[in-house]
Amino acid sequence: MTLIKSISGIRGTIGGRPGDNLTPLDTVKFAAAYGQWLREECGKERPRVVIGRDARLSGEMIHQLVAQTLVGMGFDIIDLGLSTTPTVELAVPGQQADGGIILTASHNPKQWNALKLLNNKGEFIDAQQGMRILESAESEDFSFAEVDDLGKITQHDAYLDLHVEEVLALELVQAETIRAKGFKVVVDGVCSTGGIAIPKLLKALGVEVVELYCEPTGHFPHNPEPLKEHLTDICAKVVQEGADFGIVVDPDVDRLAFIDEKGEMFGEEYTLVACADYVLGKTPGNTVSNLSSTRALRDVTQSHGGQYFAAAVGEVNVVAVMKAHNAVIGGEGNGGIIYPASHYGRDALVGTALFLMLLSESGLSVSALKAGYPQYYMSKKKIELTPGLDVDALLATLAGTYKEEGPNTVDGVKIDFDSGWVHLRKSNTEPIIRIYTEAGSQQEADALADRFIGEIRNLSDR
Repeated sequence: MTLIKSISGIRGTIGGRPGDNLTPLDTVKFAAAYGQWLREECGKERPRVVIGRDARLSGEMIHQLVAQTLVGMGFDIIDLGLSTTPTVELAVPGQQADGGIILTASHNPKQWNALKLLNNKGEFIDAQQGMRILESAESEDFSFAEVDDLGKITQHDAYLDLHVEEVLALELVQAETIRAKGFKVVVDGVCSTGGIAIPKLLKALGVEVVELYCEPTGHFPHNPEPLKEHLTDICAKVVQEGADFGIVVDPDVDRLAFIDEKGEMFGEEYTLVACADYVLGKTPGNTVSNLSSTRALRDVTQSHGGQYFAAAVGEVNVVAVMKAHNAVIGGEGNGGIIYPASHYGRDALVGTALFLMLLSESGLSVSALKAGYPQYYMSKKKIELTPGLDVDALLATLAGTYKEEGPNTVDGVKIDFDSGWVHLRKSNTEPIIRIYTEAGSQQEADALADRFIGEIRNLSDR
């Protein structure tokens, strides 16, 4: 059982003891710390906060604890109920709120939940702001309202519909162009809110939808991280239904993966590559992804005459670099699309619409589209941390071992070789070391990952 306190929020497993897990006491304390920070940040005694959640089993409990804590501080709550991460991000400025909280552990299994914290722009708080919240939680330096000054909760159940309307209103999304193609798509909503939001968008675009695991029960039918090994059901369903492709999202709908018409993975790394290809063809400019993302985005960007920039892992880091270089699109290789013409947040609904436009205009099948991109292969592996292991020292040792390759240490250690690269970093959301590699073949990528797993284990055993 685990509780992870980081600058981006608090994440943990439900049950257990306070301080070790995400218990009601920890939830209330961290919600109050966020409230105290927000009150100081906006200079208001009665701030407005948007709250939404995914469908995981603990969602209603955590939702009530957070909302009522902020009511107790004198805040007014705009409650979206079952929602998505990008929907809450849009709702914060849309409702002229001072902040927002998304209750989701993203791709983590059902025993996890988390508080994701937003500023008044609907963007994730930065490192400095996150540190202030952590310090407030540690000192329990917060105060609550008198009885006459308690906040109020207003239900707002229409925001998923408003989100769909915002996507349809984007200049590069032409609903009639998509509707004319008569696409048939299978959707795996992993029994969370993507099962509501994605079919709603597709039907508005005239797409025939085959729903798989779209009832938001919170009983995830498979590991909710949209990786190949977890998606055998939808791969089979796409072929069985004769669909044009399949769509998979994670529980909070900020990650997006596609299955081609043959039941093969398009590759979550190529979600951003394809969406960027479409956007750059209409609005040339720069792109950004994180250090763990495929080189294919760089290649496609340069083919359109733009510049590619890399950021440290984490949405807030990618957004900062996007703003610095005025990128027209960016995101993360885990299937996260950030399109500033909509908002600065990973959004599977926006990504779906852009992908459908690319397919509509190209006239290609999904498999043919993938074949036209530079072909790189990635391996994404991880090692669970043993208690007491000094990960920073271990990574510093590896950086020294490969100093001739000029390793990038902005975020963990990334080592570029002529035939590929490896990126080693400590996860911010799980007690693991992530080992990402890329090479010209899957065999080479896997071999490179296994090689570094062996080196890490040898160092940790010393």
